Amino acid sequence: MKKDRRKWLCAPLYIWVTLFVALPLVYVAGVSLCKRDAVWGVTPEFTLENYRALFNPSYLRVFADSFRTSAVAAVISLLVGYPFAYAMAKSSPARRAALMVLVIVPFWTSALIRTYGWMLFLRANGPVNSLLKSLGLIRRPLKLLYTPGAVYLGYVYTMMPFAILPCFTALESMDWHAVEAARDLGARPARAFFTVTLPLTMGGVMSAVTLTLVPSMGIFFISDLLGGGKTVLIGNLIQNQILTARNTPMGAALSMAMLALTALILWIQRRTGGETRIL
Repeated sequence: MKKDRRKWLCAPLYIWVTLFVALPLVYVAGVSLCKRDAVWGVTPEFTLENYRALFNPSYLRVFADSFRTSAVAAVISLLVGYPFAYAMAKSSPARRAALMVLVIVPFWTSALIRTYGWMLFLRANGPVNSLLKSLGLIRRPLKLLYTPGAVYLGYVYTMMPFAILPCFTALESMDWHAVEAARDLGARPARAFFTVTLPLTMGGVMSAVTLTLVPSMGIFFISDLLGGGKTVLIGNLIQNQILTARNTPMGAALSMAMLALTALILWIQRRTGGETRIL
């Protein structure tokens, strides 16, 4: 009886996953196996040419650049987010709540709007260059916008909460008596951190890397807006194939390849013992 009740309670979830996850994936996979129409759309003729084209050096270069950019952004997010999460875990309940609000508040605004905010902040007559000029540190405005550094800044800023929250969850649930025992046995703070704290929170670290690495490969508007379209990533390539080149089957094949790469990253995380947890 309880099992039947659970099935009925889970029925909306199954319907949601079927309609908005499974069916769209099946549709995209089907489109990727079709030929491109002469004008727009697809021709229902089976072909593997789109997947063969994925091994084109130009496409492979885009995949490599996307993975490198996302990996660098994930590492920077982790290096900044882990100390912040550590400070949260060691703070008093009231201060911890305030820091948690600072982490969650960016989710209240669209990432696209926040990226436009960074564009205004980094432009030639923006606050950064104006401040440097007023301090007499520069004579001409620095080129901060439309640079690789601006792209990394946008990715790190957008992905930072996804690095902080898993690390905070792992740190909060950690047995701090193990750290105290290491200190009592003569371990210095740095040695206690690398031999006790970090290994015990490695699950949160792996979750943080996954949650920052995977989504950043598909966010195309950050590199478009902050990089000026100079950096072509997987998301940009898919957008260009569908909207500019009007090659919907090739865009679908690129999407499926990106999905396969995401699945591989998640599989590696599982194999290494990581558990994707946010809170």
